[in-house]
Order: sequence, then structure tokens, then C-alpha cells
Amino acid sequence: MSLAPSAEISHSDRTSTARHYLMCRPEFFTVSYSINPWMDPAEGADTARAVRQWESLRRAYESLGHRVSLIDPIEGLPDMVFAANGALVVEGRVYGAKFAHAERAAEAPAHLDWFDRRGYETLAPSFTNEGEGDYLTLDDVILAGTGFRTDVASHMEAQEFLGRPVVTLRLVDPRFYHLDTALFPLDGRNVAYYPEAFSAGSLRVLRRLFPDAVIASAADAEVLGLNAVSDGRNVIVNAEAAGLILELKRRGFEVVPVDLSELRKAGGGPKCCTLEIR
Repeated sequence: MSLAPSAEISHSDRTSTARHYLMCRPEFFTVSYSINPWMDPAEGADTARAVRQWESLRRAYESLGHRVSLIDPIEGLPDMVFAANGALVVEGRVYGAKFAHAERAAEAPAHLDWFDRRGYETLAPSFTNEGEGDYLTLDDVILAGTGFRTDVASHMEAQEFLGRPVVTLRLVDPRFYHLDTALFPLDGRNVAYYPEAFSAGSLRVLRRLFPDAVIASAADAEVLGLNAVSDGRNVIVNAEAAGLILELKRRGFEVVPVDLSELRKAGGGPKCCTLEIR
């Protein structure tokens, strides 16, 4: 059964609702270790420039009417800016993260504590997973990545805790180490994705579920164009993803290009910086 709309939606028919996002200011951002192919400690990163780019992203959300909450950055955790990896939040339930690499391990309890102190129902996971990095929520299902960072056993744990069907998708290209680097929901029913990032079986699943998906090119994927955030009408996307931007506009979306080139040195983009609180 397809989750996608049977007909293309016009510009005037697209609607968005105010979203609530959690973000973390990159005060301590740098590239001091390498845990994915994007990271080169020899190149490093400009923290001040990363902060300026992040502030522009935050302002973009607020200009669209979305609410942004902040989690305090922690010195020694340079990747904490990528707040999407800290948890998965669905209907007020928070499934916590358990990071694959020791360098990021302390981010998980920091995020869970943030939600605990605000009265959310939380679950500390038994299995390795990296939050919305590998879990993307649509109206009827949660798409869940595995292959590099998230143990497939966590998919069942998340399904049991959240009460939503979870569809497993296997990633095969180490450049696209999280699902949110290779796919993003356009709205609650349809997605955009880069086919070559997925195993043959997972690609067949995506084609079956989303026959009207936006298919991204290698050029767009390689600038992390798919690490984007859509509210159903507006899409925040890396400005360099030119082909993807044109197709989104053709489909009737309002596109908000952003420059997160400094954060891309650690393999992150708009979505990595953005944890949705549902």
C-alpha cells in the first residue's frame, strides 16, 4: 500500500503547522576526531562561522512560525550541535539514544535528562541507536535506518515503546551513515531520497511505499541536500542542492536555502541540527 498521495499537490493546497524543535548552539563545535567519512581533523572547523550559520538556521525556523527550544551545549562534546541524534519523540514519548561511538556517548543522557526534567515519558534504550538520525516519522509509519549506527534490534524496541509501525531500511554507503542523510519526509505521506544509499531490498520497499517520491541525484546527496527539514509546505535545505531545490519548487514547496557548510565538515546539515518534539 502506498503512503504517498495519488496526485501531485498544488502550491496552494500545501499546508504547514507550527512545529517544536530542539536545537543546541555549537559553542564547542570543532572537528577533532573522525567517526564518519566527512570528518577530517586536519582540516578542523571554524567555530565562530559554525555558530553564525546555525543562528541563521534557527532564525529561519522562527520566521516560519516554529518554536525552538535549546539544550545547553557541553564542553568536550563538539557534535552535540547535531541534536537530532539525541532522541526520537513521538506523541510525548521519548525514546532515548545510545551512541555507536564513545566520543558521543555522553550526549545521550544529557538529552534524556532534558526531557525527564520537563515531564516527558522517556525510555533509555537497550540497543544502539542515534535518534532521529536513523528514525524519521511520517503519519502512519516510522522509517528506521540501520547499517552503520543503529542496531536493527532497536527498531523493535522503538516500535514497542512508541506504538507506531517501524519499517527497517538498510544503508550501504558510509557517506550516508544515518538515514537522515539519504532521505527526508516531504510531509506525512511522502519522502525524498537518494536511491544509491540503500540496499536493493530496501530500495524496493521505498519504491513500493512511495511511488511518487522525489528522487535526488548524486550531486544533491553529496552536499547533504537530503539532510533537510520540511513542515509540509516549507523545506529548509542546503543551498548547494540545486537540482533538488528545483524539483521541490516544481512540486509546490516553498524552499528556504541555508548555508551550513561549516557544520557539513562533520557530516551534518539542517536536519542533524534539529530534533522535532512531537
